Amino acid sequence: MASELESFTSGLWTRWFPAPGKLNLMLRITGRREDGYHNLQTVFQFIDYCDQVSFRQRDDLEITRIGEIEGVPSEQDLVVRAARLIREKGGVNKGVEIKVQKNLPMGGGVGGGSSDAATTFCVLNKLWMLDFSVNDLMEMGLSLGADVPVFIKGRAAWAEGVGDQLMPLDLNEPWYVVIVPDCHVSTKEIFSAHELTRNSIPITITGFVSGGHRENDCKPVVVSRYSAVEEALEALSLYGDARLTGTGACVYAEFLGKKQAEQVQKGLSVNWSCFVAKGLNRSPLLEALPVS
Repeated sequence: MASELESFTSGLWTRWFPAPGKLNLMLRITGRREDGYHNLQTVFQFIDYCDQVSFRQRDDLEITRIGEIEGVPSEQDLVVRAARLIREKGGVNKGVEIKVQKNLPMGGGVGGGSSDAATTFCVLNKLWMLDFSVNDLMEMGLSLGADVPVFIKGRAAWAEGVGDQLMPLDLNEPWYVVIVPDCHVSTKEIFSAHELTRNSIPITITGFVSGGHRENDCKPVVVSRYSAVEEALEALSLYGDARLTGTGACVYAEFLGKKQAEQVQKGLSVNWSCFVAKGLNRSPLLEALPVS
């Protein structure tokens, strides 16, 4: 950690830290809360396809993102909001510049913005030599988005509540082919849809692990409103069990080996933007963090 801190405190950019994507292996909506949010059950697994985030300390109090991200003004970016929040909570009198190398598709249901924020919380907690626990960081992260806590925790998990009540799971780690349709799906739009199923019967972890209950309650709403997602599911279903992650737009299927997944990707890439990724039960961010 010493060399990382020396670079940071001398105003140099840190190395790149990963912000991995995730897939929802199932998603059930079991009720609507009084605050407008939904109670759900879902299973998160990370993938080794990542954004990358780098940091450079400033001597003033400015917190800025370097570079443009289409459709995301710097002031609204979750990395900027995360940095401001942890600085406020930690009583830090420094600023920071943040660079984000985007690889994960926005509006794709793979958690890119939430993962970027989680990486920001975790890395700045180390680089600013703060002493927040994982639970402290998860609580901060939840104020920015329901998916942020799982990226901070860094373990594949069964999730309930709004997605913040987490129980680690040891899952198979297959290879995935992920199609990225040419559309951005609004999570707010899908969860506001009048036709969305909101009364699915809760299931048990055992029921999921045994191989059943892989449905996504958002899928019927998404495919009815986004034809590109429906077409992507149809294309991928020729090769395997095609599913929607989160509220989409990305769809995925799992395969036993990398070679098979790459062959499927090759066949699909003629008409679709797609990538191959390995399923991970442990976030690569945990391995990359400076060690105290």
